[in-house]
Amino acid sequence: MQFYDYDTRLAAYAVIVDDSDRILLALWNEGAEPTWTMPGGGVELEESPEEGAVRELREETGYDVRLGRVLGVDSHLIPPAGRLADTDRWLRSLRVVYTAEIVGGELTFEQDGTTDEARWIPLADVPDLPRSSIVDTAIAMWRADRA
Repeated sequence: MQFYDYDTRLAAYAVIVDDSDRILLALWNEGAEPTWTMPGGGVELEESPEEGAVRELREETGYDVRLGRVLGVDSHLIPPAGRLADTDRWLRSLRVVYTAEIVGGELTFEQDGTTDEARWIPLADVPDLPRSSIVDTAIAMWRADRA
């Protein structure tokens, strides 16, 4: 398959873990069932990945953040049957994951967006949550960075 035979989506996310070993997650509402995801999402055409991550974090959580280093870039493939859009094209999702720290704002829920709430969740509770694959990917990157 050639690069022009599939769609590509650039997304940027941030891992924020507080001193109580709680991670900031957002509840994604566009699937068949709500699932927890990393705060972040699609980067707009005119944005850099860094700008997209900062904007998405503000929209989904209410927090202003300062990004740290890139933890990694993940490539995730979605077949046509697994996409939300009615299409016969595969999707390659390129997901840039950063560390971040909160520098302002307050926890709020996104209005009329792709997430319904944001919440601090103990890392120990994450395996029991319905979650998107980016959660496990981002946590693994964060843990590897700390090792």
